[in-house]
Amino acid sequence: MPANATESVIHDLGYKSYDGPRVGRAGIVRALAWSSFRSAFGFGRSFKAKIVPFLILLVLCLPAIVNAVQVSHNTPRSIPYDIYIPNLRTFGMLLFVAVQGPELVSRDLRSRVLPLYFSRPLKPVDYPLAKYIAFTSALLVMMWVPLLALYAGTIVSLHGGSAIWHETAQLFPGLLIGIMWAVALAAVSLFLASLSGRRAFATGAVAICLFLTWVVANIIVNAETRPVPVRCDPNGCITLGPPPTVPIGAKIGGLFSPFTLMDGVRRWLGGLNLDMVPKPGSFGVVYAVVLIALVAGCLYGLVARYRKAALQ
Repeated sequence: MPANATESVIHDLGYKSYDGPRVGRAGIVRALAWSSFRSAFGFGRSFKAKIVPFLILLVLCLPAIVNAVQVSHNTPRSIPYDIYIPNLRTFGMLLFVAVQGPELVSRDLRSRVLPLYFSRPLKPVDYPLAKYIAFTSALLVMMWVPLLALYAGTIVSLHGGSAIWHETAQLFPGLLIGIMWAVALAAVSLFLASLSGRRAFATGAVAICLFLTWVVANIIVNAETRPVPVRCDPNGCITLGPPPTVPIGAKIGGLFSPFTLMDGVRRWLGGLNLDMVPKPGSFGVVYAVVLIALVAGCLYGLVARYRKAALQ
C-alpha cells in the first residue's frame, strides 16, 4: 500500500433498501405502455403538447356534431360509419401519427436511455411491444371517438328499437375498420419514426412517406379507373350498360400506400361505399396479404431497431 494512501471509509447516507412488491417484467411493460399512451395525448407534459392531438380529435369529431344537428331536424344520417369523411380522416390520422409517433420513440433513442431500461428485467422486444400497444390504443381513440359521437348523435333522435338496432349494426363494421387502421398505422409510423433520434427528422420521414405513397396510389388508381357510362336528360341520369370491369392497373395502384391497402381490404370484405380504390374482387386477397406483410415487416424492423439501440 502506498505511504500516502488513506483508509477507506463507508458513510451511512440513510438510504433504505426497497422491500416492497416487485411487479416484474409484465408490470414494467404495463407501466411503460400506460406512460406512452398518456404521452401520445400530451398528458404529463406542458399544455402545448396537448394542443395538436386534441385539436385533431376535435376536427375529426366536427362532422359527427354537424350530423347530430341535422338528424335532430329529421334528416337521415349522411355520413357512413365505415369511411366516415374519407379525406378528413386520412389527413387527420396522417398528421396525428407524424406528430405523435416520434414522441413515443425518438426521445428515448436520442437521449440514449435504453440501456437503463434494459438493465431491468425487460427484454429488447418488450420495449417496442409496449410502445406499439400504447400507440395502437391511442389511434383507436382517434378512430373510435368520432364514430361513437356520430352514433350517439344519430340514435338520440331515433324512435323505435328497430331503428336503433339498424344503426348499431351499421356501427360495428366501422369499429372493426378502425382497429385495422390503428394496427397498421401504428406499426408503419413507429418504425419510420424509430429510424432517427431527432424528432423533426422522424416527423418528416413519417409525414413524407405516408403522404407521397398515398398521392402516388391515388394517381395510379384514378388514371386507370374507367368511368361508368351514363346518359342524363331533364328527367335524370341513367347508367348505360353494366359497370366496366376494374383494370388491373387500378388494382395494383392501391398496393402502394397503407391507406389504399386498408381501403382495398375494406372493399374486399364487403364495404359498399366507394372511397379510395374500386372493389378489387378476387384481387382483394392480395391486398390483405400485402397489408399483413407490411405490418409484420414494420414490427420486425422496430424490434431490430431497438435491439441495436440496446447495445449502444
